[in-house]
Amino acid sequence: MKQVLVSGGTATLAEVPAPLVEPSTMLVQMDHSCISIGTEMSGVKSSGIPIWKRALQQPEHVRKVVDMLLSDGLSQTRRVVQERLALELPTGYSGAGIVLEVGTGVDSFAPGDRVACAGSQCAFHAEVVRIPKNLVIRIPDGVGFDEASSVALGAIALQGVRRASPTLGETFVVIGLGILGQLTVQILRANGCRVIAVDLDRERISMAVNHGAHWGVHPDDGNDVTQVARLTDGAGADGVIVTAASPSDAIVSTAFRMCRKKARVVLVGDVGLDLQRADFYTKELDFLISTSYGPGRYDAHYEDDGLDYPLGYVRWTENRNMAEYLRLLADGTISIKSMISAVHPIDEVGDAYRRLRSGQDKPLMALLSYPREHDHRSNRVTLSPRIQKLSRAALRIAVIGAGSFAKGMHLPNLIELESHFRLRAIVSRTGHNAASVGKRFGADYCATDYREVLDDKEVDAVVIATRHDTHASIALEALQAGKHVLLEKPLALEESDLATIEAFFSEGSGPKPVLLTGFNRRFSPYAQRIADLMGKRSNPAIMNYRMNAGYIPLDHWVHSSEGGGRNRGEACHIYDLFTFFVKARVTKINASAIVPKSGYYSASDNFVTVVSFEDGSVATLTYTALGSNEFSKETMDVFVDGMVISLDDYRHLSVVGLKQEPLKTRSADKGQKEELVAFARAIKGETEWPIPLWQQLQATRISFEVDRLLKPLAG
Repeated sequence: MKQVLVSGGTATLAEVPAPLVEPSTMLVQMDHSCISIGTEMSGVKSSGIPIWKRALQQPEHVRKVVDMLLSDGLSQTRRVVQERLALELPTGYSGAGIVLEVGTGVDSFAPGDRVACAGSQCAFHAEVVRIPKNLVIRIPDGVGFDEASSVALGAIALQGVRRASPTLGETFVVIGLGILGQLTVQILRANGCRVIAVDLDRERISMAVNHGAHWGVHPDDGNDVTQVARLTDGAGADGVIVTAASPSDAIVSTAFRMCRKKARVVLVGDVGLDLQRADFYTKELDFLISTSYGPGRYDAHYEDDGLDYPLGYVRWTENRNMAEYLRLLADGTISIKSMISAVHPIDEVGDAYRRLRSGQDKPLMALLSYPREHDHRSNRVTLSPRIQKLSRAALRIAVIGAGSFAKGMHLPNLIELESHFRLRAIVSRTGHNAASVGKRFGADYCATDYREVLDDKEVDAVVIATRHDTHASIALEALQAGKHVLLEKPLALEESDLATIEAFFSEGSGPKPVLLTGFNRRFSPYAQRIADLMGKRSNPAIMNYRMNAGYIPLDHWVHSSEGGGRNRGEACHIYDLFTFFVKARVTKINASAIVPKSGYYSASDNFVTVVSFEDGSVATLTYTALGSNEFSKETMDVFVDGMVISLDDYRHLSVVGLKQEPLKTRSADKGQKEELVAFARAIKGETEWPIPLWQQLQATRISFEVDRLLKPLAG
């Protein structure tokens, strides 16, 4: 399908795979989508700013890069920066079309429904979009797709007015008469308010007056604050709604000075906010911020999970604001037809954006239109692979899940290891990401459905780097399809899923594909050195591992059912290391956690685990989010046979009690590249499995038992 992507200061039309429907979402075939003249064009321009100029504008990002250089080294920092610069970003946030397909949990819509949709994270300029149900509303009879495609803008304007709490007969000023300002004027008039419209463009002032503003004010006709005072009999406005977009601090200052005592100012637009106390203190003004479409915006539970706010407690959510805006269009209270300045077919998007950016056109609102017929089930898009000399022995590999870790670590390593791998395909749940990453790393094709690569006979192996809750099911399907699997940790989040994988390898006869859980730390040169030293021991060992994991907000996906928590999602790395070092079965597991006195921390990421093994060794993991990020993240001391082996953040390894040169690297080396090499060699039959299946299962089951022990404390 076709989708608009932004990169390097331009908007281009790209061919990307169509999205798949998911629970609580629906697929919508776009008929029209609305170009945001302000927000989108600003994004297009900023994408073309050279990196040195961006650094001058955002010095805090320079600090982050310097910190990354010091902690991760030049190579990894370069990877991250290049990945950010190469991004092709989707654009668009408001549109209308026809429902093609609905997911589970969607009961109030059906294929064929005419709907409007919103959301910068989903309502893209694309032929087919996947929209969560709370960001979709049915279009009333009599309202066309073109008008309804402005639904996000209408909801934003409506929410701005709601924040102002206007009452019948009050006088309000609207500063900035772009599309948001024009809609705000009409909504205020519908509320029974007198409206003063202010802008630098006389044509826009005239349009506002034609749509219900009582007066228009242009600064060239005299001091605008004085003009407002005159029109309000010297009292000042009851309120001001700022819908302008400008870096100037003078706009808010002007808004304050236009007000009467105890009035309110609502900020809807994007303006400078260097506030002057004298402008608002003596009048005791209320300064309010209006957040986009209304309550629910930026709440993942509302927008992504489809959980609504009860009407009795939250009267106007973003969805209900969208519905009310369309009702106002349907009954003629708001008129928008005359504000649609241009409609561009999607195939002409490049020319449309060039005209908008050059200033050749200054429309209030521009739309994109789409062809009515489109095969949204076409899921694979062939790309132009990068030119590279490929070894005949190279394994054809597909990457399922193209998030930040895959883009920053696995994919660059796969490209460097071209004697072992050829990148066959990229799969991502969003088509634009699949296409962008596929082009950047030279994949043969991209898709949004991972079953495409499982059905592809030319794929030998897959790397699975999706959200944790999908790991086991996708891995099992891949193994059943005969694909070798490198599965990012964790192997599974539930015992039942782990059991199905174990059963796959225990049932039947004949060779089975290689399964490698991404416990990469054991492949690092540091872990290999420790394992070599411990392999010569004559006594059990005591291992103390400390993970200064750092704080992650409790509403982050890692803590959710998708992530499984930090014990199952990350501490499993260390349980694997313990198993790797002693190569023995577990006999006993103990775990305890602190009970935080505030809701900021969680017991589930501040705990101590003690694992006893059959050979008599004892290992302790201290895992905490309480520490400082200025301290090493991972340290370990091993006490064995008169030696103390000390590991510091996979940068330094020393041994006391044995003459041996310390091992040092400038940046942390956690074995990711070595893991891929071991995977390739095992597939080719050059070595045994990199991690025996029983060890992968044991590390995972330790995490399950620790979770069980911590559950009463975690609440």
